Amino acid sequence: MEKNSYNPDVLNCIANLSNDEVFTPPAVANRMLDLVPQELFSNPAARFLDPFCKSGVFLREIVKRLDIGLAEKIPDREERIAHIMHNQVYGIAITELTSLLARRTVYCCKDASGEHSVVRFDTPEGNIRFRAMRHTWRDGRCIYCGASQEQYERGEGRESYAYQFIHTEKPKNIFKMDFDVIIGNPPYQMSDGGGTGSSAMPLYHRFVEQAKKLTPRYLIMIIPARWYAGGKGLDGFREEMLNDKRIKTIVDFPNSADCFPGVTIAGGVSYFLWDKNYNGACEILNMNDNICISSEKRSLNEYSTFVRDNTAIGIIRKVLNNSPKTLDKVVCSRNCFSLISSETGHPQKTKNDVVLLSLKGLSFIEKTKVIDSEDILNKYKVIITKAMSGGNKPSSEGNYQVISSLRVLKPQEVCTETYLVLNSFKRKEDAQGMYSYVKTKLFRFLLLQSLTSINISREKFQFVPLQDFSKPWTDEELYAKYGLTEEEIRFIESMIRPMED
Repeated sequence: MEKNSYNPDVLNCIANLSNDEVFTPPAVANRMLDLVPQELFSNPAARFLDPFCKSGVFLREIVKRLDIGLAEKIPDREERIAHIMHNQVYGIAITELTSLLARRTVYCCKDASGEHSVVRFDTPEGNIRFRAMRHTWRDGRCIYCGASQEQYERGEGRESYAYQFIHTEKPKNIFKMDFDVIIGNPPYQMSDGGGTGSSAMPLYHRFVEQAKKLTPRYLIMIIPARWYAGGKGLDGFREEMLNDKRIKTIVDFPNSADCFPGVTIAGGVSYFLWDKNYNGACEILNMNDNICISSEKRSLNEYSTFVRDNTAIGIIRKVLNNSPKTLDKVVCSRNCFSLISSETGHPQKTKNDVVLLSLKGLSFIEKTKVIDSEDILNKYKVIITKAMSGGNKPSSEGNYQVISSLRVLKPQEVCTETYLVLNSFKRKEDAQGMYSYVKTKLFRFLLLQSLTSINISREKFQFVPLQDFSKPWTDEELYAKYGLTEEEIRFIESMIRPMED
């Protein structure tokens, strides 16, 4: 063999099925395994489970560690590997295809009972199981995962996405044993007929909840970070996670590509260590380009939304200690004029028209079509686009604008639900004062801390304090008001770019 021959790990080369089911690179799997006490890999009685196998990478890396850790206790390598495979590593595949792939990875053969398997089992599946499951429908939805009956009641031969691990009330019956470590990368979401991405139905939290029912000593999962702020189907899960003192470590990646090259997951990803016997503050590791740039132990439930950045949390504390009244209490409800995004009005003004701002620009609409639910039609209104500027990825310079557009609507001017009304005023000068405040980097930095998807809604302003809007504001005034340090100011300035008029 040539000295410099290239021998890549095939599991680094496998393409992802989709953004819903993402394969885990070996390096990420190993960093997750590093979180558990390493003496487990010297314990011949320790059991490990990946309840959502895809490539089998977690089980393979566990076997490699056990092979080294048990060398003294079971010196004969053939006997050692047989013990590990038969008694210590277990998996539940998410599809029939991934069950074959995982067995090929772990046993070197898709048939664990075949002559080419590293260790012979009595059954073809060995300890890596797959069972074709059915959804259980009630009122058009699956009672276990929430899937739509209309969309997922499919004929034989088509994938139903009824994952075995979460389609049972008694997951312990699958293997009828206890596990020291449950580790893996669950499916993230399922289309619910309303689109993809953040509009799809999240699924990963159901796997976390089911794994906790097994009460392992340690639970490690890598999941989307959108749960930090809750959202579609995740509010209860967020509350439970933030109040769970057994979460010992969270390793946070705002850029999902740091873990999954070529895959964009809105809001980034994180993996966590849940320790059954731990009760205390959580160590938060902020990662950038796979380097830890900050580490801090703190309570997860300090605020109703988890603030992922350790430097940002210090700034938020200073701001809210000085100004406890926040903007989320005054932002108008979504679509406060009851005008859908596709509404465009007409080009010529008639007697009873008001001005309409839509995606197509300014036009006119009959006043009778406007429902002024918050009594703001005759006021000055400060509005922004409710979608985050550029999505939730930074610009090529590595910073954010956060807000796509900002303007003041005059009395008798309205907008479609494309926009969000931040506040309304009787006086033009007050609206201009707020306009200047929204433009500041501090305002947009504080808003950013609540955003884990592109959607901006009222509750996302929980860290943005109210100000005296009878005057204009600059960042310099705000930095001085809240006593921010030079380091904190540099951090904000590096993260948020200027916003033009």
